[in-house]
Amino acid sequence: MITRLRDLREDRDLSQKEIATMLKIHQTTYSDYELGNLNIPIEVLITLARFYKTSTDYILKITDNPIPYTDVK
Repeated sequence: MITRLRDLREDRDLSQKEIATMLKIHQTTYSDYELGNLNIPIEVLITLARFYKTSTDYILKITDNPIPYTDVK
């Protein structure tokens, strides 16, 4: 699974270590998420989507729209 995690991180001038620290995981684990070597746990994916203010679908390349969905009532 190739994700947009690297682009989102680099657009904010953050290191893998900084994101890994925020997620309370090891930097190599986060690197494996970026490289697609490890599946991202759902809880981590949701945390990253909230942090980057985007949708999980955008991170997973299901959509090209970075704007998260809103529940319009």
